Amino acid sequence: MTTGHDGVNILVVDDQPAKLLSYEVILKDLGESLIKANSAREALEHLLKTDIALILVDVCMPDQDGFELATMIRDHPRFRKIPIIFISAIQVAEADRLRGYEVGAVDYVPVPVVPEVLRAKVRIFTELHRKSRELEKLNVELERRVADRTAELEASTERLRQSEERRSLALAAAQMGSCEVNLLTGEAAWDEGQCRIFGVPGPEFRATLDDLKPLIHPDDWEALHTFGQKIITEGKSGQAEFRILRPDGEMRWCAVSFAATLAEDGRPLRASGVTLDITERKEAEQKQTLLALEVDHRARNMLAVVQSILRLTRADSVADMVTALDGRIRALARAHTLLSSSRWQGADLGRLVAEEMDPYRDENSDRVETTGPSVILRPTLAQALALALHELATNAAKYGALSVLAGRVSVTWELRGDHLVLQWAETGGPLASPPTKRGFGTRVVVANIEQDLGGHAIFSWQPEGLRCTLSVPRNLVAEVAPPRREQPRLHAVPVSETPIPPAVGRRVLLVEDEALVAIMMRDMLTDLGYSVVGPVGDRAAALIAARQADIQGAVLDLNLRGETTYPVADELTQRGIPFVFLTGYDRGVIDRRYADVPLMQKPVDEQTLQRALVIFAEPQIQSGPTGEERRVAQALAR
Repeated sequence: MTTGHDGVNILVVDDQPAKLLSYEVILKDLGESLIKANSAREALEHLLKTDIALILVDVCMPDQDGFELATMIRDHPRFRKIPIIFISAIQVAEADRLRGYEVGAVDYVPVPVVPEVLRAKVRIFTELHRKSRELEKLNVELERRVADRTAELEASTERLRQSEERRSLALAAAQMGSCEVNLLTGEAAWDEGQCRIFGVPGPEFRATLDDLKPLIHPDDWEALHTFGQKIITEGKSGQAEFRILRPDGEMRWCAVSFAATLAEDGRPLRASGVTLDITERKEAEQKQTLLALEVDHRARNMLAVVQSILRLTRADSVADMVTALDGRIRALARAHTLLSSSRWQGADLGRLVAEEMDPYRDENSDRVETTGPSVILRPTLAQALALALHELATNAAKYGALSVLAGRVSVTWELRGDHLVLQWAETGGPLASPPTKRGFGTRVVVANIEQDLGGHAIFSWQPEGLRCTLSVPRNLVAEVAPPRREQPRLHAVPVSETPIPPAVGRRVLLVEDEALVAIMMRDMLTDLGYSVVGPVGDRAAALIAARQADIQGAVLDLNLRGETTYPVADELTQRGIPFVFLTGYDRGVIDRRYADVPLMQKPVDEQTLQRALVIFAEPQIQSGPTGEERRVAQALAR
């Protein structure tokens, strides 16, 4: 028995050893592995243990003949396809041949066996088996590769699904949608976000050109259509903004970005786009534009009011003129501060009255009494009442109840029907009498209340003091706020009781970048007896002065040409030199490190400046101001 390198197993079944030996000699040259069995039982044992390519069976055997063995082999599922060649030493009838084919035989070889014939027949079936085995191996390898490829595709599909899910979540979070347009057919596929932006049902909507046009604002359709044609014809990327009209009538702003995919010949195949709902951004831009226009409008109006004050103010001397103008401009500034704190939505009347009357309050007596509900005034009314209250208070301080210690002023307001009514009442002052001519203050009150606001201003000079009733339409009231608890206020300390430091010979650094304001502040400091270093309008120069100059205090503008003066404040703090801030901002924007530093809001009068500079007193130069001194300085700087 010879075994080739790639031989297959051939099972030869015969009860005569001599015949088995002859078959071995005949088949030796084929190089296959020959397995011999003397009986059907032995043959079955080999079949169970070995992979058999071909079975040669003697028809006539004592225990079980070849037909019976073939039947047993065919009945087993595992061996059903093994080819069987019968070898018969006797002449079999045609019926026996048919019986052999029925039980699975593929051929008959008569005895005596012709070696060439047997080898040829065996060679055919062994080659078929070998090819089948190779095909099975190839099939197994193919199945393995298919399984690997399938697993890879499934993993890739899962990654793609997760990526698409993340993309969809990102688009949804950013209020975006996506679409893809087949540029050859014109068909478009929209995702859920795109449908949500346009306000159309997702699965049912067909995004054709005819369906899209009614959703685009008529004024934007031509530009958007031209943009789309450019993407189709040129295959380029681009962005566009347009308005949509949802089926429910709501108008929204959208921004779209498209990128084209080209074929090998350069023809655009499809365009992929992302749509962003930019309605909120557009509304913010519109509000910003309106706000800029409103600021410009208010600035011009304020300048016009200041111009009117300048032209109409009369005084017996330059000093009286400066005092009158300063007070009226500061009254406007206080109203402006209240309005800006509410982003020009309105000013609280109670706070407005308190701001105007605080300089005349006394902690030891109730010279000023204010009572009324919490009412929010529209900007126009707030400015008018600020000027009116200032004129009434100034007149009372010069000629009326506030000019004597026993005098009292009551300011009350209430809502009566469709009007807001404010009443000013003076008592305990000098004997009141009507003026011989109408002064600026009266003219301002009447002009603002009656001509500008359509209200009424009634003046009544009673012996005990002036009575003034101001009535304005209720539509000038923005809202009636719920009652709120009044915060305790720090009353201004009378000038005679304020500890003013000796200013002669004291050097103060002035940091201010507005030329006119710098000149005014230098003159005011000089008039108070200080020696001014500066003014300095550049932060770099201010830093050098803060490090090297021989100074005992500093007045710092908070913002120098877009840069804060905090580094300058740091240098002064390290040197132990006290300073105050001068700015148009309110305290809410000040760095918390300097929460205790006195802050003067522009415009500043000389009296406020003098009181704020109490921190420059001699004892504080080394140790810094005490908490009580800072509290007083802050109160005075208001």
